[in-house]
Amino acid sequence: MRLTLTKWHIWLGWLAGVPLLIWTISGLFMVARPIEEVRGTHLRAETPAVMLGEVPPVFPRIDSAVRAVESVDLVQRSGGPIWVIRFADGGGRRASVETGAYLAPQLTSEEAATIALAAYAGDEPLAEMRRFDADANPLDLRRGRPAWRARFGTSHHVYIDAETGDVLAIRTGLWRAFDFMWGLHIMDLQQREDTHHLILVVSAILALLMVLLGLIILPWRYIKKRRKERA
Repeated sequence: MRLTLTKWHIWLGWLAGVPLLIWTISGLFMVARPIEEVRGTHLRAETPAVMLGEVPPVFPRIDSAVRAVESVDLVQRSGGPIWVIRFADGGGRRASVETGAYLAPQLTSEEAATIALAAYAGDEPLAEMRRFDADANPLDLRRGRPAWRARFGTSHHVYIDAETGDVLAIRTGLWRAFDFMWGLHIMDLQQREDTHHLILVVSAILALLMVLLGLIILPWRYIKKRRKERA
């Protein structure tokens, strides 16, 4: 019985050893640096306070019967304050504070670059602007939103929502390495979001069985060793 369990333990060790090694290495990498550094918090400039003129802002003309509204916020941009309307379906629009009328539905490259430059607190120069559709987000965004990517230097990415002008994310080389390790950790390198799939569940079960068999075999080996010492 003991020999059979020992053989099973060895085979399970070979099968579960690779996933355990992957989990250990990826987990160690993910906790090695502060999460604020990974998220690029130090590269995000402080949000400026809203500066209103003498004339009070005109509330945007919204027909919630046509499109349900989730929130309406007054935000400060480099050209002055604007309204940002976020809809329940996930979309958004900007509106003028002077007239309440909607602005253009999509930001231009120049507008997105201006917002990105104001939001970025790093030292790298702006190198490229590129737009992505909602269904074609790059791997380091994955927000399902139309977005402009401002690339600073070679590795810093600032993502700007193409409809609202919100700063969606700031990504660095460290974040992308962290994200890759997270994909390894959950064994989903394509989407890096699925924490419940067959490979992960089977690997976890094999690792658990290996540990349980080890706990069963260990007392037998201890007793056998004690008997040899007494003999």
